[in-house]
Amino acid sequence: MRLLLLGGTEFAGRAVAERALARGWELTVFNRGNNPAPEGATALTGDRTAPGGLDALAEGEWDAVVDTWSHAPRAVQDAARLLEDRVGRYVYISSCSVYTWAPPAGYDESAPVVDGDPGADATDYAADKRGGELAALASFGPDRTLLVRAGLLLGPYENVGRLPWWLTRIARGGPTLAPGPRELPLQYVDVRDMADWILDGIEAGLSGPYNMMSPQGHATMGELLEAIVDVVGSDAELRWTDPQVILDAGIEPWTQLPVWVPPATDMHDALHAADVSPAVATGLHCRPVRETVADTWTWLQSIGGEAPQRPDRPRKGVAPEVEAKVLGL
Repeated sequence: MRLLLLGGTEFAGRAVAERALARGWELTVFNRGNNPAPEGATALTGDRTAPGGLDALAEGEWDAVVDTWSHAPRAVQDAARLLEDRVGRYVYISSCSVYTWAPPAGYDESAPVVDGDPGADATDYAADKRGGELAALASFGPDRTLLVRAGLLLGPYENVGRLPWWLTRIARGGPTLAPGPRELPLQYVDVRDMADWILDGIEAGLSGPYNMMSPQGHATMGELLEAIVDVVGSDAELRWTDPQVILDAGIEPWTQLPVWVPPATDMHDALHAADVSPAVATGLHCRPVRETVADTWTWLQSIGGEAPQRPDRPRKGVAPEVEAKVLGL
């Protein structure tokens, strides 16, 4: 298979690149060159936001393109128009954020979505991702477009700061604020499992939108944090705390306590309660949470313990003094 990857090779793109090369695929990577293409790939350089920025893609044919773009939809539109006659399938890594807030528990791919403009400049994340979807569909049509509506992505190379924050916090040890309940069901996907599903989907000729997360409850909040304690070999004491106590302290779910959102809320239903049966039926396999934790910890140690941080995403984590106050320390 001949695959063209558009975008950075930091997190999702890096996983796709590595898994494609491991399959023996012919990989071409197009980006601004800030992150070098992996060994074995053909590197093309260009800035898709600049005039003439797609010139490096003026020639060439590929079986599929995978696009990770998250900003102005017109960049997807420009690429899709340029490639529509020379690429078999357009895979756009979108987001479950495209659904109109807040989708109810059990929502599937038919749930209402936000408005988007495929020719727009950057506005907000949800509208930008929906615009990107529409841009791909406009050029490739519903039969040649695969929309991957990703939820929470975890795993090695994470540049958003969720799992790396928990790893470094628990590695410090001591009394640790553990947001309850311990049995809270989570939905996420290891970025490598998503990459494998995408490549399998290209081979199978999949099209249409797919929610891309594990089945709800693949892991719980307790299983995640306890796996971290075990993997890092920490003396951390997880102190499970009632959600209302956390909220009353002004701590923001999802950002200050990454991954966690309080149960029985619109936010939890939207982020941890989607129907993913179509993805599972088409081959999505989710590895055990401990494997995701262990591999991310190994990677984090290999780069000195400081994870990269996307500048367009807020830094994660609760301040130590706030955590201590909630715990009565």
